[in-house]
Amino acid sequence: MKIALTPVPLVLAMSLMMAGAALAKVPAAEADKLGKELTCVGAEKAGNKDGSIPAFSGKWLGTPPGIAYTAHVGQHPVDPYASEKPLFSITAENMAQYAARLSDGQKALFAKFPKNFRMDVYPGHRDFRYPDYVCDVARKNALNAEISDGGLGIKGAAKGAVPFPIPKDGNEALANNTFPYRAFNEDTVRDLANVLSNGTIAWGRQRNTNLGMVNGTAVAGQPLEGAMAYSRAMTLLPEREKGGVSVSEEPVNFAKGKRLAWSYDPGTRRVRQVPEYGFDQPLAGSGGKMTIDSDRLFNGSPERYTWKLLGKREMYVPANAYKLHGKTVKYADLLKPGAPNPDFIRWELRRVWVVEGMLKEGFRHLYGKRVLFLDDDTWQAAMSDFYDARGSLWQYAYTNHYYAFDIEGWQAGTSFYHDLNSGGYVGYNLFQEREKGPILNKGDLTPAMFTPEAARSAGN
Repeated sequence: MKIALTPVPLVLAMSLMMAGAALAKVPAAEADKLGKELTCVGAEKAGNKDGSIPAFSGKWLGTPPGIAYTAHVGQHPVDPYASEKPLFSITAENMAQYAARLSDGQKALFAKFPKNFRMDVYPGHRDFRYPDYVCDVARKNALNAEISDGGLGIKGAAKGAVPFPIPKDGNEALANNTFPYRAFNEDTVRDLANVLSNGTIAWGRQRNTNLGMVNGTAVAGQPLEGAMAYSRAMTLLPEREKGGVSVSEEPVNFAKGKRLAWSYDPGTRRVRQVPEYGFDQPLAGSGGKMTIDSDRLFNGSPERYTWKLLGKREMYVPANAYKLHGKTVKYADLLKPGAPNPDFIRWELRRVWVVEGMLKEGFRHLYGKRVLFLDDDTWQAAMSDFYDARGSLWQYAYTNHYYAFDIEGWQAGTSFYHDLNSGGYVGYNLFQEREKGPILNKGDLTPAMFTPEAARSAGN
């Protein structure tokens, strides 16, 4: 069955042949579509022809009416759609009927676990909007931002919104995934479950603290330059690694800076700089099912891949994932052999941008190809298919996003990374059984908390 993609305009086709070159800015007439036929960050406002994708309403900013929620304290997400039931379910038996709206990874998971994997499809919702200042910055970026430094940087963009709400090539679309509007403060105690094919689980736990430097009212409109973000991870489980602390710093422009990281070892009570941090180094506790640059499905420098924009598709992706993140969800009920319990996962039909990354000749990475599916409304990667160096499909992963009332924007929640060879998977960023969920935008983090000295102090 052929997969229908939105036709790629001639100008886009030409730009794809000029990888790494700076692209023309969007003309004012095209930018004027933002907030009209397009949302303020570039998504199509209209629904699809049969109504299975609704029109964007944007009726809610922050906490919806009737929802009891206290912001910035770590309250678990509250589901505004709790009374809804699935419209239908996709299974291994009827998968062929929906194949045009599934990724290769989803199809492979159905084939691998026909009795374990199921997709319950719910009514689509596009009810939440971004703050007005985010919309203002997005329009200015559309008029001024350009890819620079061979795809490693951006010039003319401002902080506070995606740089390319109307993207013309793969580098621009990928930059939107790197710089979406999202939380500028995060503090989460989260669990990691390495679920083996027989259902045995190896556990990890960390306290993760992240300070974003490119979002929030304090920096909105400032030039997109300098540090992108600071992160700190303190290991709580397993016991043999408890007390280890790592801190890292991420640049906006990877041609002018690099990702820096330091690690504190509680055994030696010393801090050392990590010589290289990122790319395909294995993520601790994942059993090799995750690389550092597969967190949020892709992060870090784009330098090792050639990025191509394949167009836009209607696909079944996880969305409005409140049910999964409720405080009443128990890991024993969620983490089943082969695939997580489908009763907790909400799938919707949504528009996604398809971005393909092909490993450049002369560069090394475990993934020879990676295909990202970026949600049209959020610009964050909802799913990814990962291929090995021989071109064989290896892994399928998806992130369950929800609109976080605290930040008036979309938050990456629990992700699942499936190894299609071994049959195991990782449940990542689990916080359902923790006392608190993510504490977002409390505003109590500073860069001084992410230095090597701060790592040593946190570990003692």
